[in-house]
Amino acid sequence: MAHDYVIIGAGPAGLQLAASLERDGADYVVLERGSAPGTFFTRFPRHRRLISVNKVHTGYDDPELRLRMDWNSLLSDDPELLFTRYSRRYFPSADDMVAYLADYAARTGVRVRYDTTVERISRDTGDGSGSDDGDGARFTVTDRTGTVWRARRLVVATGVFRPNLPSVPGIELAERYDTFDPDPESFTDQRVLIVGRGNSAFETADSLMETAAVIHVVGSGSLRLAWQSHYVGHLRAVNNNFLDSYQLKSQNALLDGRVLEIRREADGFCVPVSFERVDEVVKDLRYDRVIAATGFRFDTSVFDDTCVPELIVDGRFPALSPVYESVNVPGLYVAGTLMQGPDFKRSTTGFIHGFRYSVRALHRVLRGRYHGEAWPVTELGDTVERAVDAVVTRVNRSSALWQQFAVLGDLLLVAPDGTLRYAEEVPVRHVPDAVGAGDFGAVEAYAVITLEYGADHDRVDPFDVTAGRTSQQDVAGLDGRYLHPVVRWYRVGEPAGEPAGEHHVTENLENEWDSEEYHRAPLRAFLAGRLGSTGSPGSPGSTDRLGSGAPVGP
Repeated sequence: MAHDYVIIGAGPAGLQLAASLERDGADYVVLERGSAPGTFFTRFPRHRRLISVNKVHTGYDDPELRLRMDWNSLLSDDPELLFTRYSRRYFPSADDMVAYLADYAARTGVRVRYDTTVERISRDTGDGSGSDDGDGARFTVTDRTGTVWRARRLVVATGVFRPNLPSVPGIELAERYDTFDPDPESFTDQRVLIVGRGNSAFETADSLMETAAVIHVVGSGSLRLAWQSHYVGHLRAVNNNFLDSYQLKSQNALLDGRVLEIRREADGFCVPVSFERVDEVVKDLRYDRVIAATGFRFDTSVFDDTCVPELIVDGRFPALSPVYESVNVPGLYVAGTLMQGPDFKRSTTGFIHGFRYSVRALHRVLRGRYHGEAWPVTELGDTVERAVDAVVTRVNRSSALWQQFAVLGDLLLVAPDGTLRYAEEVPVRHVPDAVGAGDFGAVEAYAVITLEYGADHDRVDPFDVTAGRTSQQDVAGLDGRYLHPVVRWYRVGEPAGEPAGEHHVTENLENEWDSEEYHRAPLRAFLAGRLGSTGSPGSPGSTDRLGSGAPVGP
């Protein structure tokens, strides 16, 4: 007998999707190779401190606003099932996450088969070579014991756990981040090279500063800092004490270059490094220990030739449609950090506080595609003021738009008779297809509402007081480069691409976009000019941007 859904992996994403399916009374099963939920967090991060924010005291009573500062909780129908009840630390212990996920699984009643290691996945290709026995199954999943699981749809929520080692001669001589002994005492008085420049590399360097004699961290290209790029996977401040030790002459160094080889010698390792700052000059450097902390990639080894998913980002992540389905394997979906490929290093999809909302969107897609359940919409009537109220309320409250900036958007939908409807948290890449397919009923025009950083935001030093400003800021800010609401207007039936209108709501120090003068009135003018008295859109090409002066009319 086939299940409607087989989910592989009982980490955060698999558990949240399973909890939603459990609530629906759906036919599903979760297969988990570990003996408990979230086994990833029993090993990672290696130094046991999470860098996901756990802000318990926010000053907000609204649980939706509190989720903006809670990067670890999963979404559920249980208002008490929050990670903030498990730790008061701003950067909590990974052990707290293990306990939280165990309780989440128990309290939501998800159906998980633990100690079930998947070894082979195949798919019926429709050419007679598959194994569809008349039960509609397209996927066959075989575990280590030989037990076979059959699925109409397969959701892979395994995360990335295969080391992403560079093609460097001798890299096998390096200790790996996922397996090395992190005890700092074993590095006492040693010279250590850490290959890689992500948070795992700097987390490791930071832990060794009290014991190692010399620490070098090496990688190619310019170092990206999260506070400037707004990508939380770039180097976080909590891990960058090492930079102080480098610039303040404390025997440590950041090497901008490429490791050409790792050679074992009698007194340790010789590592030739090609330095980018000095025209590829190569220098041989000696170390007692070398650690590779170069990230992870998706492991496709369990897929046979009938269903190997296409990969992107140098083979690290699956290539996905706008609704998180493999582009080349129909019926194969992913959940969790595997969703980040299309928006790699431009969103929070690789992290719990981002993908929890994408998983909720995936659940809504599955309910619509396979169970006839329409995407939830709210009727607004036909007045501009109702539209303004809806947009202002959502951008001031939504945690999904806040966390998944530019990835998820709300829709203001205009029916042919001028009535308005509102849909929440639709994947932005999916909007044209969804509207065109009639997923929201008859639509003549629509607006996509997102929260976004401004153009070139990652090229501006936010602490540079000479950065450009505009006279219309509530509080002198950075020329619209910080997070702010964006409303883009589209007409159905016209070529996709550039919007017919675009309005940027001026940024605010407290992220409260509810001023009549600076926020509501310009938004009202923008929407009124496009809706008109009958609900029909306004003239093409009109754009109202942050700091442009008076609000733009039709």
